[in-house]
Amino acid sequence: MRIVIAGGHGQIALRLERLLAVRGDEVAGVIRRPGQAGDLLAAGAEPVVCDLESASVEDVARHLEGADAAVFAAGAGPGSGIDRKDTVDRAAATLFADAAEAAGVRRFLVVSAMGADSEPPEGTDEVFAAYLRAKGAADADVRARPDLDWTILRPGRLTDDPGTGRVALSEATGRGDVPRDDVAATLVALLDEPRSAGLTLELIGGDTPVERAVKGVVGA
Repeated sequence: MRIVIAGGHGQIALRLERLLAVRGDEVAGVIRRPGQAGDLLAAGAEPVVCDLESASVEDVARHLEGADAAVFAAGAGPGSGIDRKDTVDRAAATLFADAAEAAGVRRFLVVSAMGADSEPPEGTDEVFAAYLRAKGAADADVRARPDLDWTILRPGRLTDDPGTGRVALSEATGRGDVPRDDVAATLVALLDEPRSAGLTLELIGGDTPVERAVKGVVGA
């Protein structure tokens, strides 16, 4: 498969690129800074320099031509303000979905966030609240697209602990931690399971091997 990943220099994306490249997939990562290219090459991915905050749909669609799947794993990241939560976590996701449709790429995965479907509780930090609202708006946009076979993955609190290969995956898991390694492994398993299209799933650490967890949510 050829998979194009938005936010290609992110911590989950780099892990995902390594996993896909090792098994022989063709992987491209969309990055904003040319200086990030070396890290993608080391992960086995083709670096594609394209700023999703300023590019047109046509620009991005060119990078998606011939792809079998697209993964939106971009985010404004820590230290960014309210405005960039909207321009990256919402608008860039919408742009990437528009480009996937324009390029005829149906399979579309989104790395989202728990709590994105509801209004943030009173007292939530204003930047984090903006992040959740942006993720929720992006998810709603993607869900409304009949031309995409989308899956939305909402991990719990991300850690850099070594992956265990065991997770809890369902429509509602409750809060919990999950290593980024296991998020990347779950994305690979979801890419391999077309019956996961149309599902919004939460992910935390658990006791079920990743592949079995994915089979479980599609009823296999």
